[in-house]
Amino acid sequence: MSTEVYDCIVIGAGIQGSCTAYHLAKNKQKTLLLEQFLLPHSRGSSHGQTRIIRKAYEEDFYTQMMQESYELWAQLEREAGVQLYRRTGLLVMGPENRKGFSQLKATMEKNKIPVEFLEKKEFNQHIPNVNLTDGNGALVDTTAGVLYADRSLRAVQGLYQTNGGVIKDGEKVIDIKPGDVVTVTTGSGLYKGRSLVITAGPWANKLMTCAGLQLPLKVVKINVCYWEEKIPGTYSVDHQFPCFIQMEPKEGEYDIYGLPSNEYPGLMKVTPDHHFILDCHPTYSNIIIGAGFSGHGFKFSPVVGKVLSQLAMGQIPSHDLSPFSIHRFQSNARSSL
Repeated sequence: MSTEVYDCIVIGAGIQGSCTAYHLAKNKQKTLLLEQFLLPHSRGSSHGQTRIIRKAYEEDFYTQMMQESYELWAQLEREAGVQLYRRTGLLVMGPENRKGFSQLKATMEKNKIPVEFLEKKEFNQHIPNVNLTDGNGALVDTTAGVLYADRSLRAVQGLYQTNGGVIKDGEKVIDIKPGDVVTVTTGSGLYKGRSLVITAGPWANKLMTCAGLQLPLKVVKINVCYWEEKIPGTYSVDHQFPCFIQMEPKEGEYDIYGLPSNEYPGLMKVTPDHHFILDCHPTYSNIIIGAGFSGHGFKFSPVVGKVLSQLAMGQIPSHDLSPFSIHRFQSNARSSL
């Protein structure tokens, strides 16, 4: 039984937990990263070949966070010495008379994001392989692209270990005891930390129940179109076929995403408003929660990891986290502590 006390324990070695642990280790925090499955694994939402990276959002706070996230991804590329991002551009289509697409356009213009607005009459000249539905507008986020997901996760975990971080995989957490020093019990041992970060994806609620908290998270299926590139790197706006998002499609409840990769659709854990949870436990400020990444969290992981690490170190986070507060679910969130 270990009597060692870590500065921070992070539960969940997906991209969010790994980025959090990386920032903690870079800040000289003695950090333990726990993962219930043997690494690498294909469970959860951090595996696979590619994820879209973009600044095209309806909300200011996401677009502003992505400004820093791009910088942090570039920093990770330099530190790891591997390519993690490829620019393809992103075509966004949506009903012109609906609030969502109009708000996205306004947010892009307000934040001076490089963008091309496409008129219907010129659409096929730019994107000849896609039909623009009547009533839809279109724009291209020219700096968007894809992140290499598996490669990014390996790179972040490797950099974390290079900075002195410890990973223990195959250790399922079976109990959490809050306190000034948090005690985490796994099937293989007992660990103590001055702070705890929970980034366990679909298993977050089960772990938070151990800490006396239940949040309104549910699992839904995402709508993703993947295609295999016969010649790697050929799909892009320069080759007249970028990644794409169809907002508010007639075919279903959720937006449709398309990007090059030989993969398959997955599941995502969402909150009622589809925004993240980045906050401290309402009773124990040294238990930090990152959850509800709603299928679009991968691209944010370097900046999410940064703010979660700041909360774990007792610092003021570098971004306004009020949109991600637990308290917005006060009618649903239950604490027994």
